[in-house]
Amino acid sequence: MLEYITSALGLFASWEVILALVIGVVAGMAIGIIPGLGPSVGIALLIPITFSMSPQAALVMMTAMYTTGVYGGSITAVLCHTPGTAASAATTEDGYELAKKGRGMEAISVVTVASVVGGIIGALCLILFAPMLGKLSLRFSALEYFLIACFGLLVVSGLTGKNRAKGIFSALVGLLIGCVGMDSITGVSRFTFGQMWLEDGLDSTPILIGLFSIAQVLILVDRLITGRGNTIVDDPSKALTGKRWEKGNAKKLSPTMMRSSLIGSFVGFIPAAGCSIAAWISYSMAKRSSKNPEEFGKGSAVGIAASEAANNAACGGAMIPLFTLGIPGSPVTAILYGALLMHGLQPGSELFTGAKAPTTYAIFLGFMFANILMGIIGLTMAKQMAKVCLVPNSVLVPIIVALATIGTFALANSMYEVLIMLIFGVIGYLMKIYGFEPAPLVLGVVLADILEANFRRALLMASTKGGLFAYFLTRPVAIVIVLVILGFALIPVVNALMQRKKEKVA
Repeated sequence: MLEYITSALGLFASWEVILALVIGVVAGMAIGIIPGLGPSVGIALLIPITFSMSPQAALVMMTAMYTTGVYGGSITAVLCHTPGTAASAATTEDGYELAKKGRGMEAISVVTVASVVGGIIGALCLILFAPMLGKLSLRFSALEYFLIACFGLLVVSGLTGKNRAKGIFSALVGLLIGCVGMDSITGVSRFTFGQMWLEDGLDSTPILIGLFSIAQVLILVDRLITGRGNTIVDDPSKALTGKRWEKGNAKKLSPTMMRSSLIGSFVGFIPAAGCSIAAWISYSMAKRSSKNPEEFGKGSAVGIAASEAANNAACGGAMIPLFTLGIPGSPVTAILYGALLMHGLQPGSELFTGAKAPTTYAIFLGFMFANILMGIIGLTMAKQMAKVCLVPNSVLVPIIVALATIGTFALANSMYEVLIMLIFGVIGYLMKIYGFEPAPLVLGVVLADILEANFRRALLMASTKGGLFAYFLTRPVAIVIVLVILGFALIPVVNALMQRKKEKVA
């Protein structure tokens, strides 16, 4: 491997590849900021441009756009409560609250550092363990994907605040919304009410933008009308007076960033799991393991670090089955799969041996250096980006609405998507008023198809193996996932029992 990496450094150190890296990083950050677009749209637009480029330059540009697009979506999540991508939704929980307190620079810095750490660890996993982890992903069948989705749904219990009933209700509504459209197995239409545009189901992106962006716009308008403030921060005179990086943050956040990066890398390499699920799982685990869980949702830097390290690490993890097995587990990796084939790189063991190995490792090195360059730009521009908090709401609201509308319309060139965004914007506003969390609803929508389709496939497979329980006993990976789920579910019970014992002793 070392000789291939040495050869890869020679390929990487060309002006074409370096220029492609810079363009990919800057363009990825820009396109990630626009809600609804994200890296998948950006990479799709790049494909025609890269026809005449070398394979390493073309793929370095695309993978750089992938990771920085996820990061770019977190910038607006922090500053405007508008996640540019689904992977950035978890960051809104604490990032926006920190920005409201006038600590926007610190919030952006935590996002940047955590994203860089997560991205680098994801890249290292990609470089060092891709062939080995690729073989592990072959052991995943419909049953394992179903159990992973169940684990993601269990995360809801850590995102619901004090009223778990409301959070569970939101998640169930999300699962119901996810059932809209044509049944993937039987082909029967469900909850479409005769409308052809509902046959393909409801995309999670306009729902996400509506629940977070448009709902927040309505809240800002309400503040403006009632005279409770004309900017995001409560006291503009004290805004942006903090430091980029508070003393002690490195010691406080390092364990969370490392743990979340490893979680993100693992969840990312599981096809169909994705960056958003990795972010929510890491956020929930950070909250559960924290000594001060009450700080989460109120501007916790630990919460920001957990979600951001995970979603960028998941980018590297997602490319492991793509390069080793040719299994794209998300829209972005599906586009990258087409780009690999277009440049004569057939996924499989050939990419890691022989003449093609230096090109493969040059792409991986480019992915890692993209995260480093992203960090340099992000930290340098933190103060300038944080000034968004001082823009009057009367100016900020039209900009957010315009970006959200453009991004949503660009998904399918359809006004129906914009209509869905607006409807869920009103729903999100009402949810906020009555104390319901939008995060479980979004997670329910994202997981609905994965949960249902894989459960039914698992039942079909089990029917030929002597029943579901007998089939389950033959799947060691499934058994491990179930044990993890049980352990995760029992944590609150154990904590409650320990708390009672402490109270009795006192």
